[in-house]
Amino acid sequence: MNTIRLPLLGLATAACFFLQTNPALCESKARAALPPLLEFVDGRKVDSIAAWPERREEIRALMVEHFVGSYPEQTPAILSAEVTASKTHEDGSVRRRIRVVLDTPRRVAFEMALWAPSGAGPFPLLLTAPRFYQRYWAEDGLERGYAVCLFPGVDSHHREADYAGYDSVWQTVRREFPGATWTEISTKAWLASRCIDYLLGDSSVARISPGQIAIIGFSRYGKQAMIAGAFDERITCVVARSPGSPGSSPYRLTSRNTYAEAPSDFPSEWFLPSLRNFTGRENDLPIDAHGWYALIAPRACLIHTAQNDGSEPTFAVEKGYIEGRSVYRLLGAEQNLRIDYRPGGHSSGPPPEQVCREDRQRNLDWIDLSLGRGLAKRSDFPEELIHDFDWHAWDANQKPGDKTIDPEAPVRQRILWSLGQATENLAKQEQPEFLTAAESELMTHDRWTPKGVRRVPIRFGQGVRGNLFFKEGQAEKMPVVILLHPLSYHSGYNEGYGVQGTTVYHRMAENGFAVIAYDQCGFGLRLLEGSDFYDWHPRWSRLGRMVMDARDAVSFAVEGEGATSGVIPELNRDRVILLGYSTGALTAMYTGALDDRVAGVACFSGWTPLRDATKATVTGGNRRLWDLHALQPKLGWFDGREGDIPFDYHDVLGQVLPNPCLIVTPKRDRFADHSAITEAIKQLRLAKLKQAEAALTWQSPDDINRFQADQHQQFINWTKSLR
Repeated sequence: MNTIRLPLLGLATAACFFLQTNPALCESKARAALPPLLEFVDGRKVDSIAAWPERREEIRALMVEHFVGSYPEQTPAILSAEVTASKTHEDGSVRRRIRVVLDTPRRVAFEMALWAPSGAGPFPLLLTAPRFYQRYWAEDGLERGYAVCLFPGVDSHHREADYAGYDSVWQTVRREFPGATWTEISTKAWLASRCIDYLLGDSSVARISPGQIAIIGFSRYGKQAMIAGAFDERITCVVARSPGSPGSSPYRLTSRNTYAEAPSDFPSEWFLPSLRNFTGRENDLPIDAHGWYALIAPRACLIHTAQNDGSEPTFAVEKGYIEGRSVYRLLGAEQNLRIDYRPGGHSSGPPPEQVCREDRQRNLDWIDLSLGRGLAKRSDFPEELIHDFDWHAWDANQKPGDKTIDPEAPVRQRILWSLGQATENLAKQEQPEFLTAAESELMTHDRWTPKGVRRVPIRFGQGVRGNLFFKEGQAEKMPVVILLHPLSYHSGYNEGYGVQGTTVYHRMAENGFAVIAYDQCGFGLRLLEGSDFYDWHPRWSRLGRMVMDARDAVSFAVEGEGATSGVIPELNRDRVILLGYSTGALTAMYTGALDDRVAGVACFSGWTPLRDATKATVTGGNRRLWDLHALQPKLGWFDGREGDIPFDYHDVLGQVLPNPCLIVTPKRDRFADHSAITEAIKQLRLAKLKQAEAALTWQSPDDINRFQADQHQQFINWTKSLR
């Protein structure tokens, strides 16, 4: 069998050898933070460009081992290529179908489509899979003078009638190489490279400019584009629109506690089956999705994502990007990597486009710029980040007198100090009075609605807009659940991935509760409130604002303060319960400690003792609160001396008692130190013996951090025990 060698494509032997000679790669070191791309697994720093190739090879081996599997050891030569169809259009462009035969044991063949502009070339090349919404990019690219290659990369869950076999030929190809462990997406990325082999070869029917090759993809095809670019250096520009996890979004920063994608969620054979085993322990991965940037660098890469994209939280996208940027900076190519935000959700175009023309043109502007053509300028693509909190800048603006609190002050006073001083006369947001139908459609508030459950938009507090969910036909006053969501920056209170049957707010409504659901400050439709929060409120905290909003929700339920857009049932003001998951559990805990009108508090995950930093590297520790998520920045003053923090969560929970309190802390929560939590509960019970015995329910299941049907039922069962 004749073979050719191309950069980065013969990985099976190289990856296996690299792993065998570097056993440290096989030893997992759990860490909450993304593994630094400029640090070897053994802890050595990449302190020069000369050291980068070795670390790059290490990252490549890890991505092969954990995500996409190994490629064939040798790349087969092209035996023949035949034009099977050709049509010339009025604009002079020629559209061809080409059958390519590879030199494999069974002479495997695949078809590609090639659209070439009029003229002799050489042409810049744009590659994409021929899914119907991606062919609009192809048409637009052809108008700009690109030759367009539609390669056989259609997903196995999709079908394109005019491109038969483009979704399935990968299986035939894979059988030719039994020694490779590659997956569906990586096989199709490999096929894109085989198309490049032909197009740059002597037998190509079109002349292609070797230094001007771009690949573009949307959603799952965005993942495919990143992987193709990672393993083929001839691709000079990658555009991935909303590629999600594990494309632009590292699993450490998505998964269950963000209502986003977990390793167990990817369909079929997209990635290695072994990757699913990291669900709930994503911090054990020795590399994460940000590794793609390391392999693409220093070539151009644009991540085009939406503020409320259901497939990828903006926070995860940015943190992966920032770590990738470190490599681009090292290589002197920082301008070649960008996030480009758009408003709205996953899709932007009217059916069937999915991607609107304005967005498509902007994507092509980036490609033009990256390939040295067109009119776009670097200034057209500035670096604009949403989650760019600078704790040191915040600290510099604080008054010296605000930095201390008497450790003997009442617990309530110490708690209020940590939340900061609320800004008086908050500026009103320019927005509709209630959530609009378009906003709820964007956030898919009605996607999982069970029969008989209604949704009525409501407003309360300082311009907070939400929904009240309830089951129709209930005669009695309805107990109220105030739902406080996790770190779901992109979706707010709406669940995306991991839904089992229906969402929590619908399930609670089915079970007789009136559910107040709204996006907390800096999340969902209020995402941008978090971006400049500390510019407007330098002495407050985002968690303080979240607690204020929750208390205003209590006022809506108890005092009737606020407004509704329609008729709602009568609420039981004596049965208002806070239900929080992850970060929402913190909001619930603090609100319950400060507001006596609350009848009960339920906290699922979301906390680990403040004063115990023993496992902070694994869990993320307090830095997740004061720096990473910028929720409670005053805690940063105690970094390295956590024992001096003026209170801990057992003190906060002590303020919730004697009201009923449900605490659920799964043993395998990767964000929590279970032994420290056990000690905190012990301290709480000792300090509040009778109250804890009567009102505290602590459950610690052998489970991961999640909030799905089982946990919903735990809450429902607990509320029944209160009656």
